[in-house]
Amino acid sequence: MQIEVCKSKIHKVTVTEANLQYVGSITIDEDLMDAANLIENEKVQVVNINNGERLETYIIKGERGLGTICLNGPAARKAAVGDVVIIISYASMDFEEAKSFKPSIIFPDVETNQLV
Repeated sequence: MQIEVCKSKIHKVTVTEANLQYVGSITIDEDLMDAANLIENEKVQVVNINNGERLETYIIKGERGLGTICLNGPAARKAAVGDVVIIISYASMDFEEAKSFKPSIIFPDVETNQLV
């Protein structure tokens, strides 16, 4: 049996940009991606703490060290610059493997989106 479990989580980062005219997705600082074990084009769920919105999209790699969290395209309507979000990815795995799996969870500084 396969089940879905939390694979990676960036817990509480601040939205730095919202670009409605982009094709779609979320741009994430590459330092944050590496620390959370996320890759470009990976599907993620974005949960907005400020307004309760939830959406699914895919990752675009952002420039390292800038702390960029940018919602693009229609997703830009789900968050305002300054909102705090949680970014989660999931993985399907065998039930027995899932029992011992440990997700990559990071807690960046919510003011700067930098690793601490």
